[in-house]
Amino acid sequence: MNIKTRLVVLFTIITAIILLLFATIIYWSAKQNREKEFYSLLKKEAVTKATVFLNANVDRKVLQDIYHNNRKVLNEVEVAIYDTGFVLLYHDAVDIDFVKETRPMIEEINRKGEIEFYQQHWQVIGLRYPFAGKNYIITAAAYDQYGYSKLSHLLTNSIIVFVASVLLILVAGILFSRKAFKPVSAMIEKAKNITATNLDLRLSSNDSKDELSELAATFNAMLDRLEQSFDAQKHFVSNISHELRTPLAAMITELELSADKERSREEYREAIRNALSDSRKIVRLSNSLLDLAKASYDPSEITFKKIRIDEVLLDAMQQVQQSNPGYQMDIHFESEFEQEEHMTVNGNEYLLKVAFSNLFENGCKFSEPPKCTVSLAFDEQHLTLRFSDQGIGISAEDLPHIFRPFYRGENKERAYGHGIGLPLSEKIISLHQGRISVVSHKDSGTTFTIVLPHL
Repeated sequence: MNIKTRLVVLFTIITAIILLLFATIIYWSAKQNREKEFYSLLKKEAVTKATVFLNANVDRKVLQDIYHNNRKVLNEVEVAIYDTGFVLLYHDAVDIDFVKETRPMIEEINRKGEIEFYQQHWQVIGLRYPFAGKNYIITAAAYDQYGYSKLSHLLTNSIIVFVASVLLILVAGILFSRKAFKPVSAMIEKAKNITATNLDLRLSSNDSKDELSELAATFNAMLDRLEQSFDAQKHFVSNISHELRTPLAAMITELELSADKERSREEYREAIRNALSDSRKIVRLSNSLLDLAKASYDPSEITFKKIRIDEVLLDAMQQVQQSNPGYQMDIHFESEFEQEEHMTVNGNEYLLKVAFSNLFENGCKFSEPPKCTVSLAFDEQHLTLRFSDQGIGISAEDLPHIFRPFYRGENKERAYGHGIGLPLSEKIISLHQGRISVVSHKDSGTTFTIVLPHL
């Protein structure tokens, strides 16, 4: 069952329950009112006839004749009058005697003053009637044919109206649900046509602020992200292919030339050195790609713990110096720290070491002499690191693009690279809830500033 049908059924059931409850309350109220009004009528009839009999001294036979004559055309009230000793003083129809009074009944009426009860479908009232200093017991009974007929008509009409209302609500629910879900159906048909080859398609949305417009806007935003992701993936694969093709082609060419004809020992050694150099480039590229993939993980899947930034910086500096003995790197503390928390962050030691190593290496390889200095400053909330060099700098045209994967600026001829280091560092810092910024001028050096939150 789809949502549209489910909503129609649910709406119809809820409305039917409300109508049924409303009709039940009306019928129950009408029934109670009928009973109350008829008891009141019986009481008036009983008191009237008792007054006529006891006060006006109307002959018993005349009253009985009136009762029998009226009973032929309508349900006349049957009245009986007793004294407190259970002596019958008057009865409209002894031969009928529908109530069949008993001594315990008369005693109960005398004791309570008034009672009401049903005799089959007849309503009966018994009351104590004081007259001329003496108490009399009166019973009155009758069948409320008119009241029951009205109740029967009310029940029939309620059932008819209930069934008709439910059918009308069902039809109206179907029509309104179709109209309400028409934009959804249109969105579904449009979404079916969106594939990986036409991610530029978008769902139509009006200017209203309803939930469907919000859904369309959210879906379109998701498509924007998917399109960007697909484009980035294509770009990524294209760049990887290019970066791998160059060293692999060089290796294959070098080895093929060495295998084609006999060469001297020194020429073989040179070929091996060149192949090793290209192999190292491939390994370095592979490691960078693995680190980039790790930095793109869900943060919940990466282990974070309490680490000291100064220790991570020292490890990163030693790692870069092992690969590049000629590089000069210094760590400068702008102020002394007395508490360990000032140098502590919640992070992943391996990833931060990769980010710092990239920044150290990036600063050194574009400087002459190759030198990079990092300055540390802190406050109660943040730790700030500034990686500075006095190198060739970054042009204003390249500066907005340096954190884009595989992007290499106009200084790419100065040093070998793949354009992964800075984007990788930016991802790692972002993963640690920090931010990285850069200030650079052509031929005046570059400063990367990292701000990380404390624990």
